[in-house]
Formats: sequence, C-alpha cells, structure tokens
Amino acid sequence: MDELQRRIIENMKVSPTIDAHEEIRKSVDFLKSYLTKYPFFKGFVLGISGGQDSTLTGKLAQLAIDEMRKETGNNEYKFIAVRLPYGVQKDAADVEDAITFINPTKALTVNIKAAVDASEASLKEAGITLSDFAKGNEKARERMKAQYSIAAMENCVVLGTDHSAENLTGFYTKYGDGGADLVPIFRLNKRQGRMLLKELGCPEHLYLKTPTADLEDERPQLSDESALGVTYDEIDNYLEGKKVSEQAQQTIEKLYQKSEHKRHMPITIFDDFWK
Repeated sequence: MDELQRRIIENMKVSPTIDAHEEIRKSVDFLKSYLTKYPFFKGFVLGISGGQDSTLTGKLAQLAIDEMRKETGNNEYKFIAVRLPYGVQKDAADVEDAITFINPTKALTVNIKAAVDASEASLKEAGITLSDFAKGNEKARERMKAQYSIAAMENCVVLGTDHSAENLTGFYTKYGDGGADLVPIFRLNKRQGRMLLKELGCPEHLYLKTPTADLEDERPQLSDESALGVTYDEIDNYLEGKKVSEQAQQTIEKLYQKSEHKRHMPITIFDDFWK
C-alpha cells in the first residue's frame, strides 16, 4: 500500500472488517447523543430516495428516535422521511418500500419539479442556460433546501447519507446532498452499508439494486459506477487496504484529488488551498 492510499483510508475512517451489530449501535448512539447535547432539536429530517444509503440512514434515525422516546418519555422526538420526486419518480415503488421498512414517525412528499423548473426559467431569462448536468445539481440543491425548510419548522436537523466510498469520490452535489448537519454512516464503505441493512432485516431489493443518483434528464437512471468509471467493489477494496488494478487505483485517486474542495468548508485566507 502506498502513502496516498494509506492517507485516504485514514481520512475516510474505514475499517477493513466490521461487526454490523456494533456499527448499528455506534450510529444510533451518535444520533441520540446529538439530541441529548442539543435538546432544542427534536429529531431528524431525511430525503428518502429508495436506494441503499437513504434507507440505511433513515432506519438508523428511526431506531434512535424510538429509543429516545422510550428512554425520556418525550413523544416530541420524531424522524421525518421526505419523498422528493422531480415529477414522477421511476422507482417510486422502492421509495414506498423503504418508507415501509423504516416506519418513520412522519412521512411527507415535496415534489421539486415546479421549483427546479422555475429556477431554470429564471436563469434562462438572465441569459444562463443550464446544461443537463447543471440542472441535475439544481435538483439536488432544491431537495436539500426543502429538507432544511422542513427541519426549520419542525425543530429538527438534516441528515446526510454520505458514506466513505461516496465521500472519497466526491460523488455528491456540493451544498446539495453533500450539505447536511449529521452524516451517521460516514466511516462505512458501500458493502459495509449493505451488511448493516441485512442485519436490520431490510428487503434485499433495496440494497442490491444498482446505485444511481438519477439527476440527469438525458441519462435517467445512470448508474453511479458508469458515471464514476470504477466499481464500488473496487472502491471498497481500495478503502479496505486491498490491492486493486492500476487503472482502478488511478481512477479512485484522481477522483479523490479532484473532489478535495467538496470536503472542505468555505476557504479563508488562513487555508493552504489558495496559495
């Protein structure tokens, strides 16, 4: 293992082996500790896409809320699961299955199509025509904006679904799905997330489905792996300190370096990035 791989693994906090039950406990305790330390917050908000990451994060959040209610006797604690389709979501059935599995305190639906289309039209009036890719980022940011609005009115904080395999590659929208208050599954790679869902009794089709951000109109349901140019198995192996092909290693490390700006707060004159 070379120095860069070692440094990336250290930064991503991935362990080569895990105990799924212990990791579930760590995440639930992390979420409960936050609510205990900041008692003016009464729960969590999360957009549910019907994929592995939001299903896992949502289930962990609801487990934490269930325990907080039981331990404190305070039924104000809540987890709000939010459907955030752009028009009609192609895998809407998976979203419903995920919500059934999570069994959230409350479930809402916010269709972002009108807001995104209005923003696109306003930009066009100003002479800015969004590319399909840029419009995809617009969708991700609108989804996060909606979640923060809900959180503000419900005295909650917003959860993110960022795990270490995604964080490494920067495969999220800056200030979109990358803009959250708490990220309870950071430290896990993709296969480890599947392990936790299996331990939790999740329906297999929700964590065995092909991962996709589904943000682009012209390339609907484009798989993450196609967009990244590397498989999650290769990324997971890399994060577990295993040897991968030279091509996979180069792709992973290039993605990491290219997306460094996403893992940093806004830059000031005291940071090294601008020098």
